Amino acid sequence: MSQLLLGAIAMTNLTIGLFFLRFWKRTHDRFFLFFAVSFTLEGINRVLLGLSSNADENEPVFYLVRLFSFVLILVAIIDKNQINKSQRDN
Repeated sequence: MSQLLLGAIAMTNLTIGLFFLRFWKRTHDRFFLFFAVSFTLEGINRVLLGLSSNADENEPVFYLVRLFSFVLILVAIIDKNQINKSQRDN
């Protein structure tokens, strides 16, 4: 059952990554690119977790990839707010 859930989560993450990539191609906004990379990394992480034998998602390798993915989302939000703030000031 957990393999099925990991597969569903991986598919969802990869689909969301493609969704954000499509918006990045239209707008060339880094915000969408950061989100696309983040969700794609998380999807690949889930696939690798599902393919590993006796893997625990709390192992440092899987946890660090997830941490990097979330930090990338935070960077995207901060970057977007900085750009909007500089545009308002001008």
